[in-house]
Amino acid sequence: MRLLRLLLSVLSEDYGRKLKQFVATEMIAAALAGFGFVLLVPTLGALLEDDTDSAWGWLAAMVAAFLLYAVVAYQGKAAGFAVGSTVSRALHRRLGAHIVRLPLGWFGARRLGSMGVLASKGVVDVMGVPAHLARALISALVTPVTVVLAMFVFDWRLALAALVSLPVLALAGIITGALIGKADKRSHAARAEANGRVVEFATHQAVLRAFGQARSGDERLEASLEEQRKAGRALLLTAVPGFAGFAAAVQVAFGVVFIIGVQRALGGGVSVAELVALLVLVVRFVEPILVAADLAGALRVAENSLARFDELLSTPPLPQPSEPQTPSGNDIVFTDVGFGYEPDTPVLDGVGFHLPQGSVTALVGASGSGKTTVTRLIARFWDVDEGSVSIGGVDVRQIASEDLLNRLSLVFQDVYLFEGTILDNIRLARADATDEEVMAAGRAAAVDEITDRLPDGWHTSVGEGGSRLSGGERQRVAIARAILKDAPIVLLDEATAALDPANELLIARALAALLADRTVLVIAHRLHTVQAADQILVLDEGRIVESGTHDELLARDDGRYAGFWRRRSQAKGWRLRPTADVASTTG
Repeated sequence: MRLLRLLLSVLSEDYGRKLKQFVATEMIAAALAGFGFVLLVPTLGALLEDDTDSAWGWLAAMVAAFLLYAVVAYQGKAAGFAVGSTVSRALHRRLGAHIVRLPLGWFGARRLGSMGVLASKGVVDVMGVPAHLARALISALVTPVTVVLAMFVFDWRLALAALVSLPVLALAGIITGALIGKADKRSHAARAEANGRVVEFATHQAVLRAFGQARSGDERLEASLEEQRKAGRALLLTAVPGFAGFAAAVQVAFGVVFIIGVQRALGGGVSVAELVALLVLVVRFVEPILVAADLAGALRVAENSLARFDELLSTPPLPQPSEPQTPSGNDIVFTDVGFGYEPDTPVLDGVGFHLPQGSVTALVGASGSGKTTVTRLIARFWDVDEGSVSIGGVDVRQIASEDLLNRLSLVFQDVYLFEGTILDNIRLARADATDEEVMAAGRAAAVDEITDRLPDGWHTSVGEGGSRLSGGERQRVAIARAILKDAPIVLLDEATAALDPANELLIARALAALLADRTVLVIAHRLHTVQAADQILVLDEGRIVESGTHDELLARDDGRYAGFWRRRSQAKGWRLRPTADVASTTG
């Protein structure tokens, strides 16, 4: 019954009501089946004793019971298939509705792989519960209980023997299901890992081929597929003995009841006619249990999938303010912010700064210093562990998520484009924008240079993930999105990293026009791109160690920013081949 409780927990109230109606119908059908089987006893008894008048009466009652069972069972089966299809829609809808409320930082690669398995195979497993599995499960519970209760009317000793066997059979089923469930969890984890590796293998073919790994495959992919094979084999080796053991337990229970019945007949406790009828009833007692045994593995797999749905749907969503506040401006303030992705591993420690409205601030620092984390906290991908992040004097945790994101235009280093045209991908920033507005934003980001040389122009398909465009071209489309959105706060994380110098200059000019009168935070490793910023913040190991304009920071000879600048200037003189002096010293 835990299976049905889990199913009810992951469905909305409306779908849950339909499921309860289906379960009630199936329970009535199973009870009618059991009652019909019970009527076999007086019917066969009367026939064997040559009491035809009584036999006809009992037979008529049995036929009526089975006809009623057929009507109710048909309704239950139709309802099961209907509920199965609605369960699919309900799960996808609940999953989608819950996912959009989770913190964006929740979406890691491993979780995405597991969620992909859950949204595909997991949904199919759960759909089978009302459509196929629940009927067998309910029948295995209700029909034997109905038969046992009726057997007390005819012979309490046989009924007691059958009743005692029920907890033994239940224990055998629980043990079998637990073993299969444990093996299925390992199998699910292996499938999720393998799915992630297959996607990685397919999307990184350029790197694999460049290093001669395209034919032999990525070692991690091969290892994950091998683990999936082992997990599947373990599941099979666990399931087969479990099924055999459970079936053997059912047969032993039948054998014990049969022996007791024969002893009762030989001792004169029951007539031969009654014994034959009761043994037929015992067969009907064990049959639904055996059917359920055949489906035990599928039931446990479905239960595991439901448990994973329940776990995902129980993940706390991003807290929303009960009384959202509206910022009075678009300046950004970090106040003693502390944050870490893992407990006891801080990424930011006591960070504080002010980004005045309408100013351009550059954030520089070594890789891993926490620059991207700063932008993600502004967008509230995560909530801070300590301190606060505020916009226009209001803590971002007190701003409605939709209002917060409407104030932000984000362009990150890793750009993802959706399957569709260039026009569609730019319009993602503002669905109601006209083609002319979309194209104007694209021209400002130099996207027209791309469309002019493509046969389908603005209607060119970008491919899955933007695979038909280069990295620089994808970034220009992303910048065009930001231009079209026209938000008062702009966060640029290495927005020009994948552009060649000519296009970088073109984009810089477009951004200069776009960013006027907006609050801008720019992250860049190319220091020459941030020289004109109103202020520069230097981040090192999660702390702001310097701040000022380019000239002010450069004047500090021993400063961190000045050191970055000198190393950058020296790096411009690197050569493909070493000079004679270098060659002689390296020997």
